[in-house]
Amino acid sequence: MGTGRLYVAVAAGGFRRYATYRAATAAGVFTNTVFGFILAYTYIALWAEKPHLGGYDEAQALTYVWVGQAMFAVMVLGSNGFEADLIERIRTGDIAIDLYRPADLQAWWLAADTGRALFQLLGRGVFPMACGALFFDLALPTDLLTWAACLVAIALGTVVSFAIRYIVALCAFWLMDGAGAMQLTWLGGMFFSGMLLPLNVFPGALGELARLLPWSALLQAPADVLMGEADPLSTFAFQAGWAVVLLAVGRMIQSAATRRVVVQGG
Repeated sequence: MGTGRLYVAVAAGGFRRYATYRAATAAGVFTNTVFGFILAYTYIALWAEKPHLGGYDEAQALTYVWVGQAMFAVMVLGSNGFEADLIERIRTGDIAIDLYRPADLQAWWLAADTGRALFQLLGRGVFPMACGALFFDLALPTDLLTWAACLVAIALGTVVSFAIRYIVALCAFWLMDGAGAMQLTWLGGMFFSGMLLPLNVFPGALGELARLLPWSALLQAPADVLMGEADPLSTFAFQAGWAVVLLAVGRMIQSAATRRVVVQGG
């Protein structure tokens, strides 16, 4: 099997794995939809007091809410993805077997996470977004090009999300228990991705910093592309830049971890 076909098969396996969790998917869809309604009415009250907060009108604010609920599982904001499995394999020593595979460790997990993200987009993203559009007046584009640009931003955002979580998971080579690092990553992701409030609302230097951090590529970037609030090409460049940097950092940590395994006789 060629290398490309191998990673396609790994991605397909990741998709099928999550497709088997039908009850969990249904529960996730229900939870995201309920929280969408709660946040939507909270935003309506907030924007009634402060119209055009963060440069958004009410329809854009509501659109942001439902994009966030659609992206929650895709970008792994506040839940487990592949990193829990990788940390467990590091803890048990099974990672030594992975390193002997005729495939790159980082590319293998990226392919698997891509399959997961695709399923979550279709399985847990479409319904909450459709439900929001049914019950609220959303600022959704009417042209297919904007939707396509949003999908590109989502794809790049998932790579950034993977790269962040891969770095965190590899820390288990030194920490032996990555639970604390994972929890800190979830908290940072929830806050700096804009899941709680759009980053445009953050004041002063905090808002400028938040928009420069990689987490803004996960939710704020796709939402602004969808609503026409950001230039797609510059957004793609921002996301791709963070993806390249973080993947390179992950590659360096992977190399150091591999040497650690070899030295210890793994």
